Order: sequence, then structure tokens, then C-alpha cells
Amino acid sequence: MITIVYTLQEINDWQTRKPILKDILALNPVFWMNPNLKKMNETASLPFMREHIEEAELRWQRFAPYFKNEFPETADTNGVIESPLIRISHMKSRCFPGMTGDFHLKCDNELPIAGSIKARGGVYEVLQYAEQLALDAGMLHEDDYYDVFSSEQFKTFFSQYSIGVGSTGNLGLSIGIISAKLGFNVSVYMSTDAKQWKKDLLRAKGAEVLELEGDFSKAISAGREKTMADPNGYFVDDEDSKHLFLGYSVAALRLEKQLQQENISVNADHPLFVYLPCGVGGSPGGITFGLKQVFGDDVHCFFAEPTHSPSVLIGLATGEMDHVSVQDFGIDNRTEADGLAVGRPSRFATAISDQLVSGIYTMEDDELYRLLAILADSEKIYLEPSAAAGLIGPERIFPYIREHNIDPGNAIHIAWATGGSLVPEKDMQKFYNKGKSLI
Repeated sequence: MITIVYTLQEINDWQTRKPILKDILALNPVFWMNPNLKKMNETASLPFMREHIEEAELRWQRFAPYFKNEFPETADTNGVIESPLIRISHMKSRCFPGMTGDFHLKCDNELPIAGSIKARGGVYEVLQYAEQLALDAGMLHEDDYYDVFSSEQFKTFFSQYSIGVGSTGNLGLSIGIISAKLGFNVSVYMSTDAKQWKKDLLRAKGAEVLELEGDFSKAISAGREKTMADPNGYFVDDEDSKHLFLGYSVAALRLEKQLQQENISVNADHPLFVYLPCGVGGSPGGITFGLKQVFGDDVHCFFAEPTHSPSVLIGLATGEMDHVSVQDFGIDNRTEADGLAVGRPSRFATAISDQLVSGIYTMEDDELYRLLAILADSEKIYLEPSAAAGLIGPERIFPYIREHNIDPGNAIHIAWATGGSLVPEKDMQKFYNKGKSLI
């Protein structure tokens, strides 16, 4: 990793070259259109293709019997970990009365096991690691019935190995819960902005939680160093993981089926707009990659970041990618949206998103609280603050629609709700009360 410290003169020079930085550094909400967005037939070489997403989906299918055995909440779906897609018409009427297209919520806040979008990437990466260990040891063949992972033999085998992860909260939950269930020794390195209830839940599930002073970048660095010192250690690297990325990308195949079931077509006359809360950039980047593989140029993806943690926006807008952090520009990386409290973007995902994401908007914490309260009142759905970031998307991307001469009349809008179902009721009530006080 390259560490850069800018002088005041260099920061002023940056603002001259990239005028949007003036508003970003002033912590004002902004909307940025990606000048590097490519048509799918013009993209430079990408590390994956659709066939890789389909291979990842097959791994999920192989593990379905295991999930059905170990996680009762997946019994009704036969071990499939997926979330519903629902219309939020009342929210649309209240917030966007003039909007003609449909407005949907992708409810990853309801994903089994981890209660957040991290159940896709985090759980998937641990699965691929466990599968590879078992295959290499001759304990498993891919045509086996994967409920064998529930056996004491497998749990004893995995207890020889350790898994580490640095997290602001939700990724740690997904890694900790599935790793402990499989039998691994798992350590979660948590930044100071992680919520206490997430630390408590991880410990209750059998994970070791190490609390570190500093933000996400420091937690992930400490976790990486400690885990890799163990010869049997495996570190889930949110800044540079291909497996996390692929796990998230499978969501696109699932969404395609859900839209088909609702008789919703996505094409040039019926464009799809997707709004994704963004922290380090791995989950929104992976989903964007998958959606682009499925829907091509007819899908337009936007990331949403807090004004105090615009790490991917600064990385892309400056072209410096993961070589810069928000702290390099004097931004404090302090936000109530703990899942989005990331100062430096993903090395792996950001380089891909540079070609595929249509734009990024930033928003203040108070807006997140207002949106989650409005959603609760209008749809009886409760989210944690970071998960509400996509709900304002249809309003924020009007400049993009005008710039690209898109007819929004038949558009489909999807806000991706990234977490909330495991939040303790008293904490959720505090979120809601604060939101109501701000409306």
C-alpha cells in the first residue's frame, strides 16, 4: 500500500484540477458522474466473466444442504440464502410523488445468518476456503452431499485452522458466525466505530473479538498482520479479496430471476437504476459487476457514501484509487453509518468499479436517519442507518438522466437495503426516534 501525505498546497492544486473536491472537502453532499464509465463492449479486460459468477452460484448450491441443517431460518428456502425484492410504493409516493417508474427495495437487511449484505461475500469466502481445505485433504469430492460439513469430523478438522478479518461490524458478523459454526478459530478485529451489540453477538456465537483504536484501515492492517503470522491462518481481506467480490456478484443472477417472476423487463426502454450503500466498495462493486454482466448497458449503478467517509468517491474522482484515503484530504471518517465508515477504498474492487459505476452521491448522517424513519412509517420496514443510503437515489441522479438523455418514464429503481434485521430492538428504536425528530 502506498501512503501519501499531501501538503496544503497540493490539496489546493487537487481542488483546482478536480473542482468537485472543494465541496467534498467542505463535507457538502455531492453527486459525481463517472467520466470513465464504459459501455460493456468497450471495457478493458476485467478479471471475471459471467461464467465465474455462475461457478460461484454452483458453490452456493452445493452448500445449501449444510445451511438447511445448521441454520433453521433457511429451511423454507431449502438452504438458499437470498432476500426478497419488494415494491415500496408508499415510500415512493411520500418522497418522490412525481416519479413515474417503479421503486423497489432489495431487502438484504433480511438475509439469513448475518442480517446484512455481508452474508453474500463474507459467508461465500469462508465457504470456498472450507471447501478447498476439505478437497485438498481428501475428505470431500464436489459430487458429495455437503451436509457432511455438519459432522464432528469436519468441525474437528477445521479447528486446526484460524480465520481473521478486520471489520466495522457487518462483515465481521458474517465471517465470525459462519467460521465459528464450521469449527474454525475465528478472530474479528473491530474498529472503534463498530457497534457494541455486534461485538457482543460475535462473542456469543463463538468468535474472538479484538477491539482496536482507530478506524477500519487500522483494524484491517492489524488483523492481516496477526492472522498471516499463523501458518494455518487465513485472512479475509476486504480491501483486496476476489472471493468476497464474487460472492456479492451472485446477487445479480438472483435479482434477474426475481424480476422475471414479477414480469419486469430490463432493456433500453425500461432501464434499471440501482442505488448501493458503499463503504470499502467490495459489496457494491461486486453487485455492480454482476448486474453489468446480466443486464449490460441497460443497468445504471450508483454508490452512496457518507459526506464524512467518501473513500471510493475520492479514489475514483482523483484517479488515485486505493493510494489515497479521506484522511489524506483532512476528512475525519466519522459517521453514524458504521458499515460505511471506511477511509481507504478497496484495491481490487475500485479498479473494476472505475469502468462500471455510473456515479456516486454523498449524504449527511441526518438524511440517513430521516430516510429510515420515513421507510418505517410508510412501509413498516426498519433499517440501520447505513442501509438507508440508497433510498434517496432517484432524487440524486437526475443530472445523470439528463446528461444521458434517458427517458425515466418506464424506469425501474432499486434501493439496496444492506443491513438491519439483527439490530437489537432498543437500538433500532433509537434510530427511528432520531429520524422522526429530524423530519
